[in-house]
Amino acid sequence: MRLKGYDYSKEGLYFVSGVVQNRLCLFGRILNGKMILNDAGKMIGKWYLKLEDKFPGTKCHEYIIMPNHYHCLIEILPTEKENKKNLNAGSDPRVRVKQKSNPNLSQILQWFKTMTTNEYINGVKEKGWRRFSGKLWQRSFDDRIMRGYEIENIVDYIKNNPKNWKERWR
Repeated sequence: MRLKGYDYSKEGLYFVSGVVQNRLCLFGRILNGKMILNDAGKMIGKWYLKLEDKFPGTKCHEYIIMPNHYHCLIEILPTEKENKKNLNAGSDPRVRVKQKSNPNLSQILQWFKTMTTNEYINGVKEKGWRRFSGKLWQRSFDDRIMRGYEIENIVDYIKNNPKNWKERWR
């Protein structure tokens, strides 16, 4: 499903979509073209925003949690460049600090799925959230490597997703 040969830890902006297993509507509902999140849906948004804390080389942009899927823009930031002058100041010049590298998009989304699944399971046990069978999320996720000219259209797509909710998702 990933673009063959592409380095998904490379800096860039990625449009990502993930779907609940069996397309169960677990995160809220659409009312008059607006997404009304339930507690489970709010939890999904919380973990999306925590990606920046877990992975400092990422930035969370526009996102929407829908009844049974999500869309988001995740940016992988440039890695920190080695600065030999600063790294070696006052230290042994033979000792080099390794360049910080970014996790890849799959690692980021795997952590997100793990955290949301664990909290959702706790919500089922402790708060009476709707049960699911097997896994919370479908096996993979869809992604698109963004180009500058596409970004505005994708942001509009994310923002307008509740208005464009189709029966096929139910």
